[in-house]
Amino acid sequence: MQTPVGPRTYVVTGADSGLGRAAADRLAGQGRVITCGLGGEMDVRADLTTPQGRVELVERVRGLSDGRVDGVLAAAGAGAPRPETAALNYFGAVEVLEGLRGCLAVSDAPAAVVVSSSSTLNRGSVALARACLRGDEAGALAIAGRLIRTRRGSQIYRSSKLALNLWVRSAAVTAQWAGQGIVLNAVAPGIIATEAVTRSWPQERLLLETALPQPLGSPGPVESVADLLAYLVSPGNRFMTGQIVYCDGGTDALMRRGRPQRVFLRYRMRDMAVMWREARRLARETPTPSPAAGGREGDA
Repeated sequence: MQTPVGPRTYVVTGADSGLGRAAADRLAGQGRVITCGLGGEMDVRADLTTPQGRVELVERVRGLSDGRVDGVLAAAGAGAPRPETAALNYFGAVEVLEGLRGCLAVSDAPAAVVVSSSSTLNRGSVALARACLRGDEAGALAIAGRLIRTRRGSQIYRSSKLALNLWVRSAAVTAQWAGQGIVLNAVAPGIIATEAVTRSWPQERLLLETALPQPLGSPGPVESVADLLAYLVSPGNRFMTGQIVYCDGGTDALMRRGRPQRVFLRYRMRDMAVMWREARRLARETPTPSPAAGGREGDA
């Protein structure tokens, strides 16, 4: 495996607050960080709720990075029950990542990670998630509007993050990503002590602790999630891709327990035939050890 050389360049969206800012601070010790957000101190200011803002961010980053980026951390997101939440959480993240994929492809150790949420453990709007995955932004915003009108606006956040999870799982193993050596993952934090959570914690504590119980305590430490995000875009991560990593204080394990492990691999018939044939061949060609060559099972 090629050893990365030279200074690293990272791009962090949502770097003006919360997990994005914390992760950007950690990455600053590993290389150059191009910070993106709405604050005046950002290297790139862009509104990712709009298609034009996403294009502007990509073009600006290309210029600042000379066309080469080693890691992208898409942390920009929102939780308010508004249509713009779906626009930012899904389309803002995906279009920026796709727009910078060419810059990642020229790196010797390219990586990208998105910030998801443990709220995706709860059922959301299938219609909204499907519209996002189709790339139908107008349709997704219309569905989000209907959810608000029918008092289901809280589903917008987790549904847009669920769509983001599904996109990561699908895109990560394609020729455009894995085929170019680009690792792509998502981190799904639990309830974390960001500024926004800390402000609302006294009012929302009972609701959040009931909906998303965290055996390790609530709210969780920002530092743990920021360190994980920084690692996933670092040169140290060259083999983990397509994963949704729940950094949630144990919520996933507590609530779903063994259910994810009940879904096993399924193969096409022609793949089954290949494996059966190869297993038979290996059985014929592998010599059977004589009793004198080894002891009984369990002997030491």
